[in-house]
Amino acid sequence: MIRRKMGAIPMDSHHPRLNNLHGPKDHAGHGHLPIVEEIEGLIKVYKDGHVERLPVMPEVPPSLSPNNEVLSKDMVINHSNGVWARFYIPMHHLHGHRYDHLPPLLVYFHGGGFCIGSAAWKCYHDFLSRLALESSCLIMSVNYRLAPEHRLPAAYEDGLTAVKWLRNQASSEDQSFWSSHCNLSKVFLAGDSAGGAIAYYVATQLGHYGMIKGVILIQPFFGGEERTSSEKSLEQSAKSALSLPTSDTYWRLALPPGADRNHRFCNPFGRGAPKLDHQLKIPPMLVCISELDILRDRTLGFCMALRMAGKKVEHKVYNGVGHAFQILNHSHLSQARTLDMINHMKTFISSSIITTR
Repeated sequence: MIRRKMGAIPMDSHHPRLNNLHGPKDHAGHGHLPIVEEIEGLIKVYKDGHVERLPVMPEVPPSLSPNNEVLSKDMVINHSNGVWARFYIPMHHLHGHRYDHLPPLLVYFHGGGFCIGSAAWKCYHDFLSRLALESSCLIMSVNYRLAPEHRLPAAYEDGLTAVKWLRNQASSEDQSFWSSHCNLSKVFLAGDSAGGAIAYYVATQLGHYGMIKGVILIQPFFGGEERTSSEKSLEQSAKSALSLPTSDTYWRLALPPGADRNHRFCNPFGRGAPKLDHQLKIPPMLVCISELDILRDRTLGFCMALRMAGKKVEHKVYNGVGHAFQILNHSHLSQARTLDMINHMKTFISSSIITTR
């Protein structure tokens, strides 16, 4: 039996540990065979294939945000596999605007090591409500399929499906409740952790789409067989939500059977990954890195490689904070760093729109 424990998760004590509000409930494994993989407090995988996800974060329904300034609503985008999205619309955009003055749409992919997480998690609902309001963007937060029931490339395929669905919406004569309030010729991709990896994968596949103006990667969850300095030195950081054993377990559960961490679904420069040459079209990119994240050095190397290949990439490092600080840690320092990140994202979106006109 193989078990892996979760590193410290910097969650505030006031976060209620409630059962999920949506979807089937997992039970305590009664009647199932022994556990073969476990990330303590997050997920258990049993020998018979049963998966138990623990209620680490409450899920909330779509609603007006607490300050009544952002409307949110859920919508199924793929009826065959149940993939859906939550849309966030700042209330001041519900009034008429000329199409060329409409705000851009930000397509967001949540994190969770490809194995946990939801677009309905309260931490994402609160963060994206705030981001929509402060960036004046409409946001489409995609709820993709999870591993190990749906191993990669399922999540990547769901990301592609979401953007292709948007393209169809843009060419449709039928206006949905949200599409009339944004400019679908100005689309940005974004995501944190595993969601950042999804955003990058989609960008490498669909970067030639003129509608995609930029990509924002927040602590992207990449890996590789060779350990980096930060993976070794920050393994036990109490300020980060991701430890090295947890990362390894996520990859064992998410990758195709028999694949190692140099597979292209894990390592962006691994076997079978797109070559970084002039034929690879990638929109301008902003990469957000946490100083105390085990992924720091891997992500810095990723940025350097893309720049050397002539891609337009800028990065920001947020000192004193770890992985997923913007959604899980509400210390004064994390709040300040989150505000910095939102401002950097807002500036990047605005400048990318100006330069691509």
